[in-house]
Amino acid sequence: MAEQKTVRFIIERQDGPDAKPYTQEFDVPYRPGLNVVAALMEIQKNPVTTDGKKVAPVVWECNCLEKVCGACMMVINGKARQACCSLVDKLDQPIHLAPARTFPVIRDLLIDRSVMFESLKRIQGWVEVDGTWEVKDAPIQNPYTAQTAYEISHCMTCGCCLEACPNVGPQSDFIGPAPTVQAYLFNLHPLGKFDAPKRLNALMEKGGITSCGNSQNCVEVCPKKIKLTTYLAQLNRDVNKQALKNIFNH
Repeated sequence: MAEQKTVRFIIERQDGPDAKPYTQEFDVPYRPGLNVVAALMEIQKNPVTTDGKKVAPVVWECNCLEKVCGACMMVINGKARQACCSLVDKLDQPIHLAPARTFPVIRDLLIDRSVMFESLKRIQGWVEVDGTWEVKDAPIQNPYTAQTAYEISHCMTCGCCLEACPNVGPQSDFIGPAPTVQAYLFNLHPLGKFDAPKRLNALMEKGGITSCGNSQNCVEVCPKKIKLTTYLAQLNRDVNKQALKNIFNH
């Protein structure tokens, strides 16, 4: 009988927010179409290291399993990506898994991404709606910007772009590409555009658009292929125009 082929995983673990990280290695039975989430599920069922030691199951987060929710973002072989769509056959082995340390680590591969949601509050990442309309009376999206809005709306707040951005972290106060570009999305909305000055003024504050270093790492890792730097540049133009308006309106 042929020997079962296995895949080696080297996982960076951490027992708590203040604990020191350490690594453990696991072998997972190979099967065609195996992805990182499925491999982690196998480890969870039988958390035994390669040297035969029974350990606590690895902790991580996942939800949709189809690259929509962004929850399973982690650093895989040195690159921030979604575990659900990372196929073992397309990864160099052994496969290294680590938490995205731009964010606070809760345990193992599980991180706290709430900083992104706080940033969305800062740029007012919503549309103020007062009342409803009949379909014939409802505001319509500008057809010339609909495609752009649709593309940006694919953002799932996974955090890949923040993990890859050299300007996000303790060395800088930049809120990151994803929350910043969401301001551009809501400024394109037929109702959201009325609050555009609030969003643009928020991006003039500390950690806003001027903290972007245009490294373009965000575009490289975005799982939805959103043209983040293109929209950051356009947003920078809008912020400068708003700054001039502020001068002449006072």
